[in-house]
Order: sequence, then structure tokens, then C-alpha cells
Amino acid sequence: MVGEEESGAKKEQNLAAALGYEIEKDKAPRVLARGRGEIAEKIVEKAEELEIPLRRDRDIVRVLVEMEPGEEIPSHLYEAVAEILSFIYLLEEDLD
Repeated sequence: MVGEEESGAKKEQNLAAALGYEIEKDKAPRVLARGRGEIAEKIVEKAEELEIPLRRDRDIVRVLVEMEPGEEIPSHLYEAVAEILSFIYLLEEDLD
């Protein structure tokens, strides 16, 4: 899950994207959900409800919110997303 707030000439707007990766099925992580404003807030609320770790990264989420759900992340984000997945796996190990 990636979320952040974006400021600009317009009012502040939340951005969020949820990622998923099935090692046996996917070549790369996929966008499961993405949105702005209220949809972003609902994505974050659902992640918190399910105790899914959140990671905030303004640059990555700006790319992810432009993608379609089900779409694999672009290759230029592999390294950054790998760091996020490593972060999540470490958190999960600490919880076990």
C-alpha cells in the first residue's frame, strides 16, 4: 500500500495505491487498487482495517495512480517496489 498527500494550486488531495504480488503467477507486482481523494482514503482505511502495512512514497504513488488495476508495475519501479516489499516482509516476520 502506498499513500501520500499532494499539494498544488488546487486543494490538497490524497493519493493511494495498493499492490499485490503472487510469486507463482505474476511476473511483477500488480496494482490492485488506486485512487485519489475519497477513494484513496478508503484504500488506506481498508489497509489499516486489515493490518496491511502502509508505506508512503510520493514519487511512486504518482505513477501508480495513473495505472489500471491488474496492470503490472513498470520496470523502472522494480527496484523501488522491491524495497517496499522487503520492508513489508520484514514487518511480517517481526509479527510472527
